[in-house]
Amino acid sequence: MMNARTTVFGKLPNGKETQLFTLTNDKGLTVKITNYGCTITSIEQPGKNGESDNLVCGFDKLEDYLSDEYLGSYPYFGTIIGRFGNRIANGHLEVEGKTYQMAVNNGPNHLHGGITGFDKRLWEAQTFQTDDAVGVELSYLSPHLEENYPGNLKVMCIYSLNNKNELGIEYIAETDQATVVNLTNHTYFNLTGGKENILNHELKLAAKKITEFVEQIPTGKILPVEGTPFDFSEFKTFARDLNQLPTGYDDNFVLDNEAGELKFTGTLREKSSARQVDVFTTQPGMQLYTGYWIPELTIGGKKKFGSYAGVALETQHYPDSVHHPHFPTTLLKPGETYNEKTVYRFSSE
Repeated sequence: MMNARTTVFGKLPNGKETQLFTLTNDKGLTVKITNYGCTITSIEQPGKNGESDNLVCGFDKLEDYLSDEYLGSYPYFGTIIGRFGNRIANGHLEVEGKTYQMAVNNGPNHLHGGITGFDKRLWEAQTFQTDDAVGVELSYLSPHLEENYPGNLKVMCIYSLNNKNELGIEYIAETDQATVVNLTNHTYFNLTGGKENILNHELKLAAKKITEFVEQIPTGKILPVEGTPFDFSEFKTFARDLNQLPTGYDDNFVLDNEAGELKFTGTLREKSSARQVDVFTTQPGMQLYTGYWIPELTIGGKKKFGSYAGVALETQHYPDSVHHPHFPTTLLKPGETYNEKTVYRFSSE
């Protein structure tokens, strides 16, 4: 039976209690989400031998998410990223003629919403069940000038799981003054359940173009991927072209989805586990990040994670789109509704 259970996940330093929501479908797929950072902590899928593996990077305990070791080289495991995912060059934002200086927390740039983004906030949450899905609806009010973004922004994130093994993530946001919004989820997948790194995972993408980057900031040019290491038009491993990419992939693919329809984006698969994940999104872009900078951590006395421990498929608007008027806009005005959806569908051959 599909169900959604709620348990206590731990206490934050301010004494507030966090919750863990466990969504399970009839096929044994189990997704765990905490309302701290709206974070996916695990996605457990039965394998060939019937044993379930956790296919994402995450922790069983709240303390690990709060530890200095983890936060010291913070990889954003499973969190919701906001108010603005990815980078804003020099932390400089202009909205309707007014200038806002944002935190510079990634080299010279603003990254993932600033010092205390949506990934470190406690969200309100409630579970729900319909005829064909179970889920949790999380909401947060980001006040005017939080991390120096203009406008009171009401945000909702809805996770849903159905019997087609589809995990849906829907974002809804409204503002009382013009602001910018770019929400994504930062889950790292490892279809071996962490037994190996992700370099032998294979990816195939519908994307034929990327945004050109110089030091992780778009130049404004859109480049074809054909004949480059960024060409995933057919399945290939991440390892294949790694000799041309000293720190792996961390690039924005252009999905040619200006209309915002829920479209097929790509498939991640891994042969030894026979598992795969199909990605569908309404978003115009997807940042592919192969996790070069993931720290190695000691959890419960065991060494875990490290470089290439997981791959993030972050569906989103383009990085630094606030400085490139020809990119799909991230501007949200009063009376408008920001609404994007991504679906990850899990299967095993």
